[in-house]
Amino acid sequence: MAMGDTIVPLAIFAFVGSFTPGPNNIMVTASGTAFGFTRTVPHILGISFGFAVMVVAFGLGAGELLRAYPAWHQWLRVAGALYLLYLAWRIARAGDPGAAESARRPLSFLQGALFQWVNPKAWTLALGVVVAFTAPGGSVARQLAVIVAVFSATNIFSLAAWCAFGMAIRRFLSSPRALRATNLAMAALLALSVILLFL
Repeated sequence: MAMGDTIVPLAIFAFVGSFTPGPNNIMVTASGTAFGFTRTVPHILGISFGFAVMVVAFGLGAGELLRAYPAWHQWLRVAGALYLLYLAWRIARAGDPGAAESARRPLSFLQGALFQWVNPKAWTLALGVVVAFTAPGGSVARQLAVIVAVFSATNIFSLAAWCAFGMAIRRFLSSPRALRATNLAMAALLALSVILLFL
């Protein structure tokens, strides 16, 4: 099958993978609620860049390395779970005036990018798309470039929509107490994803 024939299935895969709830979407929604769109943009761009780097790394053989050393994958799962819990704590304290400054800042570009390496949903999507939409015999660089282009566009659009959703929620939160409750709910959802990771 030619690469051109896979564009529509790839776009559908990217759309479903990007828009369905996961750690990135929850964090961007919480960031939109707490900090607004402009301050969340570096986080959004970092996620898209980090995922693109992950796809290229898996396409060039990183997935085979993990299969050869399965203990590394388990350690990454544990590291991811711990980092998700830390981020849940940051979200919970985002609207707390008494919180440390680091807990009241949105994630940076670099933090958003690096998080993809401990994000279980990103791992699943990156491995899945590389296996499903690359084929031996074709140009690996071209195939990966198409995957990265489609996923990057879809990721940015999806994350912007989730951030806008967070901003829309904020309009209905007329008191600091309501905002705090929303942040706690988002933090609980993120922590729940850690539990689901190990089920």
